Amino acid sequence: MREIVSTSDAPSSPLYSQAVKAGGLVYVSGLVGIDVTTGSLAGSTIQEQTRQALANCRAVLRAAGAAWEDIVEVGVLLTNPADFAGMNEEYATWFPSAPPSRYVAKLGVELPGVLVSIRMTAFAD
Repeated sequence: MREIVSTSDAPSSPLYSQAVKAGGLVYVSGLVGIDVTTGSLAGSTIQEQTRQALANCRAVLRAAGAAWEDIVEVGVLLTNPADFAGMNEEYATWFPSAPPSRYVAKLGVELPGVLVSIRMTAFAD
C-alpha cells in the first residue's frame, strides 16, 4: 500500500507528490531551493539553494515520520556541473559523518534560476 505525504513546509505541485511512503520506505521527490515562506528561490548561489533544497527534503521527511538519520540514498541533480564543489561545501554540513549513499547527475530540464534539485529515500516508521 502506498501513502501520499504532503506538507505546507515544502514546495508542492499538482504534478507530483512531495513523497510517497511504501514498503517501509519514504521516496522524496526532487525538491528545489524554493523558500515556501517567500515563494522564491532562497538565493542565487549553489550553497543557498542546496541548503534550502535539503531543508525542504527534511520537512517532507518529518511529515512522513522519518528522521534525518533514516536517509539511505540522496540524488543530487545540478543545472551546472561546475557547481559540484559549492554544492558539496553545503552538503557536507548536513551529513558530517556516516553519510547516505549518493549520486550526482546533470539536471535534464531548464528551470529559471534553479541550480539544484535533491531527492531522497529513507526508512519510515
